[in-house]
Amino acid sequence: MRNNIYKIVSLYSFFSFQENSIIELKENLFSIEKNNDLSGLLIIAKEGLNGTICADESIIDNILNLIKRIAGIKELNIKVSYSKKKIYKKLKIKIKNEIVTMGVPEINPSKDAGTYIDSFTWNKLIKDKNTILIDTRNHYEISIGSFKESINPNTKNFSEFPDWVDNNLENHLGNENSKNIAMFCTGGIRCEKATTLLKNKGYKKIFHLKGGILKYFEEISKEESLFEGECFVFDKRVALDHELKKGSYSICHACGMPISIEDLKKEEYREGIQCHFCVNKFSDNDRKRFEERQKQINKLKEKNQKVYKD
Repeated sequence: MRNNIYKIVSLYSFFSFQENSIIELKENLFSIEKNNDLSGLLIIAKEGLNGTICADESIIDNILNLIKRIAGIKELNIKVSYSKKKIYKKLKIKIKNEIVTMGVPEINPSKDAGTYIDSFTWNKLIKDKNTILIDTRNHYEISIGSFKESINPNTKNFSEFPDWVDNNLENHLGNENSKNIAMFCTGGIRCEKATTLLKNKGYKKIFHLKGGILKYFEEISKEESLFEGECFVFDKRVALDHELKKGSYSICHACGMPISIEDLKKEEYREGIQCHFCVNKFSDNDRKRFEERQKQINKLKEKNQKVYKD
């Protein structure tokens, strides 16, 4: 591992992915994993691919070239960060119907997505009084950080977003159909599908942040940033700050909600068992299971620490 630092690449692309190419890519990636320190999560579907890979920089470069060759594409919407620790235990590859689940099969982001806005133009767009700004992420992601004055659809998962659009978007637009609709997400994939959905419904002036919050963090200085808080990520880091370093949040392993340093000090918090978000959500039997699981985790930690010291 070069300088004991892992390179982390988040990527996605919408394209027509043939079944034989999907199988070929999967087999090649697992072959690379056998001989290298590679971890990550990739979701592959006939509409494209989406995910994050973590490895030494030279391995990452080889994998990106492999993906481009097998998939026959050039654009992977890459976002880069670094970590001293692995962010996944191993490499997982999932083949699904969609690379991000919205549940509207008739839309095609590779043909009908809204207008891409780069990080340097984004601030001007969202400061425009004629723009409404929508965060297309889930409520627990938004709870730890978002752009100023953005609309929170308060969804539990992305498949709820189409219903939110049908039931709520017109209320935010009022009678002003000339308004810009700007949307964003973590890495760009969800807001790209969201803009496609809105275009298919007949809305005009639809924009989305190219590369999402992660690319914005890469390119915009903290002083110029209009993003407040940290960005939730779906790996061991939990959240990233504006320097793309591990943030201050951890995860409640009972309910999966991100919890802050202040939350850890609350009387409701018991490691691995409950936090203030889920204190009334589980049964006593559930908590007994969580407690036993945490005991096993602690024993394993103690064992590993003893091996390390020896």
